[in-house]
Amino acid sequence: MLGSLCTLIAALTCVSGVTVVTQKPPVVALRTGETATMDCNLGTVTNYRAVWYKQVPGGVPQYVLRFYHGHSSADYGSGFSSPKFTSNHQSTSDYRLIINNVEEGDSAVYYCQTWDTSVNQIVFGQGTKLIGTSSTLPPPALTVYPPSSEELRSNKATLVCVVSLQSVGFADVTWMSDGSPVGCGVSTSTAVQQPDNTFQISSYLAMEASHWNKEKVYTCKVSLGSTTSEKMIKKSDCLAEK
Repeated sequence: MLGSLCTLIAALTCVSGVTVVTQKPPVVALRTGETATMDCNLGTVTNYRAVWYKQVPGGVPQYVLRFYHGHSSADYGSGFSSPKFTSNHQSTSDYRLIINNVEEGDSAVYYCQTWDTSVNQIVFGQGTKLIGTSSTLPPPALTVYPPSSEELRSNKATLVCVVSLQSVGFADVTWMSDGSPVGCGVSTSTAVQQPDNTFQISSYLAMEASHWNKEKVYTCKVSLGSTTSEKMIKKSDCLAEK
């Protein structure tokens, strides 16, 4: 069942015709002992509960709790309980997960899920990454690679941003073109732990070769809580390096 749930989270975060579940913020980075809060808006759903799951890199989702605005308390999954994990609501479609006294073991992606009764469909949010650490996190290290000559000959261009992280396997990776956010053509891997216990994330920005040839400045931006790193690249810089 948990394996099926992993597939559902990947496939049902964006399904046409159903409500959109929105989670904020995308990343929460805290020192151990602090309190984490993350919000979930169920969109058009007002008559169903918010269900929260925890997933660590490479692991299966764990059911944390479910809460409905008409009830006085939450129902908990195995291994999760109050007052460590609590939930409340701000409206019939706005819910909040609260994690008290954050520990490093709480670091994970937390997914909010609901049921859209109008189409009988499970819907997941995009997840909130929680990072709990006992030390100050160093900024992510970035390397951006240009398209290969072989790929350009096929009228395609893919930029690759390799992100190296110390201690934690979570970060929010975004792309910009001439300072404007880019959504189309972006795919980002989950973190992979390296032999030296660091983590590596690879993010790809695919486009037509003609866009790369326009001399636009492309930026890979990585956010780790309040820490941000970015790396810019454009075609003429790559030619100059050669």
